[in-house]
Amino acid sequence: MTEQIRNGAPAQDALEKETMRRVIWRILPFLVVSYLISIIDRGNIGMASLQMNHDLGLSKATFGFASSLYFVAYFLFEVPSNLAMQKVGARLWIPRIMISWGVVSMCMALVQSTTSLYIVRFLLGAAEAGFFPGVVLYLTWWIPSRYRARIIATFMVSIPLANFIGSPLSGLILSLDGWLGLRGWHLLFIIEGLPAVLLGIAAFFILRDRPHQANWLTSEQKQWLEATLEAERQQHKHIGHQTTWQLLKHRHIWLMALIYAGASSAGTTLSVWSPQLLKSFQLDNLTTGLINAIPYGLASVLMIVWGRSSDRTNERRWHTALTLFMIAIGVFAAFINLSLPATVVILSVMLIGAYAMKGPFWALAASWMNSTSAAAGLAAIGAIANLIGGAVMVNAYGIINERTGSHTLAMLPLAGLCMAGGIAVLVMGRHYGSQTAQEKQITN
Repeated sequence: MTEQIRNGAPAQDALEKETMRRVIWRILPFLVVSYLISIIDRGNIGMASLQMNHDLGLSKATFGFASSLYFVAYFLFEVPSNLAMQKVGARLWIPRIMISWGVVSMCMALVQSTTSLYIVRFLLGAAEAGFFPGVVLYLTWWIPSRYRARIIATFMVSIPLANFIGSPLSGLILSLDGWLGLRGWHLLFIIEGLPAVLLGIAAFFILRDRPHQANWLTSEQKQWLEATLEAERQQHKHIGHQTTWQLLKHRHIWLMALIYAGASSAGTTLSVWSPQLLKSFQLDNLTTGLINAIPYGLASVLMIVWGRSSDRTNERRWHTALTLFMIAIGVFAAFINLSLPATVVILSVMLIGAYAMKGPFWALAASWMNSTSAAAGLAAIGAIANLIGGAVMVNAYGIINERTGSHTLAMLPLAGLCMAGGIAVLVMGRHYGSQTAQEKQITN
């Protein structure tokens, strides 16, 4: 008996370690690749604009509005999509999302006018809505809270990595202009949209809804994971059971959306407009794509490091706030020097802040909701934040830039939003108090 007690803790640790290793390697690489394709298909309009705007006769304000329609649709369909996934399961719903957005993304090659661009861009947002919050919800079904910041950060490394890969890839595809009688931007949408369809088909065979359905876990591993997740669901949460309408009116949902909107706005705005900003230094399309990849490469590495730091210290509040302040500092620094090297450094600072924020923030947001509120709550936060970042800020950037001719002035609203979000998370986190004691109780 004494021997069993002495060996109990090491045996439990070994069980946890092996279970989490299997879960992470089974689902995370596929989700990372899928989200990477999602971000490429969402943001490749930025590189396509280097040819497309001339062909379709788009002004900067018109292009900004077309880009923003994606996020309007995303806002309208994100919460319903997550509620549908909660009902039918991720194994059916995530493939549906992926195949839909892949087909619509390829249809971007068919647009011939401003009106058709508006329509297809809106449909792309409607098709993809729910993928990101769906995955965050899916991870709460599989990943204990003490692992979530690093897991979400690793999953979301797809965003900067997509731009790191997608920018030079898109530049290369644009250089194929005339191949098969198609313009470079036509080829870009067709080639980059196809992988989503193929991955969507594969998702049906790879994903399982819950741990008890995983034939690649032992019965002991299933029991441990289900028991751990159920114990977490029983913990008190600051946002308990709410109807969807109550959640949409909940002031803390709107505060969290404000907090996330800063990072969302920075990432979205720069993915759409940074190619044109760099192009203004008289670079060719391929060089523009290569240089645009540098800040995203740095952000890809540092967001994982920051997520691990948040998990290791079990601290979310400052890990979120500091990154938002970094974005604001980057904007103000742009007033000092606008040479090409300085611009790359400033873009790097802003994008590191935008992406490093995501792991700690989503771990924090998920920890404040119970399981019945998470599906609608997480989707609502993302939907509102994306509407602010994708619709309001992208449009504001285009209008200010067109009227003033200054990329720096166009980013000032972004700095204000990030400062407000950084202060809000510190105030809100202090009001709620640290989650450390609660998570330690779960661990013990």
